[in-house]
Amino acid sequence: MDCTILPKISIVIPVKPGVEPTALLQIASLDWPLENLEVLIAEGTKPSRQRNLAVQQARGDVVYFLDDDSLVLPDALKRLARHFTDPKVAAVGGPSLTPDDNSLLQRAFGAVLSSPIGAGGVRNRYRRTGSVRETTERELILCNLAVRREPFLTLGGLDERLYPNEENELLDRFIKSGWRLLHDPGLSVFRSQRQTLSAFAKQMFRYGRGRAEQTRIAGYSGIMPFVPLFFLFYLLSILFIKNNFWYIPLALYIVAVVLSSILSAAEKKTPAILLLLPPLFPLLHVSNGIGLLVGFLFPLKRQSCYNHQPVTVRSLKP
Repeated sequence: MDCTILPKISIVIPVKPGVEPTALLQIASLDWPLENLEVLIAEGTKPSRQRNLAVQQARGDVVYFLDDDSLVLPDALKRLARHFTDPKVAAVGGPSLTPDDNSLLQRAFGAVLSSPIGAGGVRNRYRRTGSVRETTERELILCNLAVRREPFLTLGGLDERLYPNEENELLDRFIKSGWRLLHDPGLSVFRSQRQTLSAFAKQMFRYGRGRAEQTRIAGYSGIMPFVPLFFLFYLLSILFIKNNFWYIPLALYIVAVVLSSILSAAEKKTPAILLLLPPLFPLLHVSNGIGLLVGFLFPLKRQSCYNHQPVTVRSLKP
């Protein structure tokens, strides 16, 4: 392919102050001409704002968002270039996979997130399945997401009041404006899962809170993301309703968790993981449900200081 017709791609990585992204290790091996690539490191404490400011400075037609630990495959940019030849495509993303060298507990987190009982409609963010397809925000994740720069800026970029879920709200705006979104299972990155139970629970809490805040800002977009909140209310109701019939949904849930744990262990070919999976499903659901509740009930306190946080954007040679 002639380099003159290749799009210029800007890779944007937000980092906390003083953090050197491990993602750079894989970026150096990307199969892409250096004259058509730039890497922007946005240092600060507000990722949505960091990404927005980096995109404003970017020179690429396509901006590829990675997290500081997103390990890309060598053909990632070639895949993106093919997809963006369609002028109606505004965003392309793929899954975030759990590395094989993660601990057993981390791989258990990955198995829960990629199962239908665990993460439901968003599980394809964490597993490689199917073929390239048009999609919605439910299958795309910001640690592995490329966008067309011009419509990103035209639509105002990421809503800086949101973190997480800022990409979900933006992707919905793309669709409402007539753009297409693509999910490419082959455009995968590898990211390590959280290392402890408390870190995993905090992550699920933040996801729930972010979804609730996204809904408060952008409006209702379907009932499925709120199932963990209903589950939380149901568990609380058991404390007050003493009726055998009321326990039937809980019994069905336990059966579903056990079956899903067995299937996930078989799929991963890791029998030992079966001992860890059953308690992780309710941990995910309850943590996410509490996050949803907090996101709906409490003020968006983080919003007031966004514009006052210093952000430094620097360009690196890949």
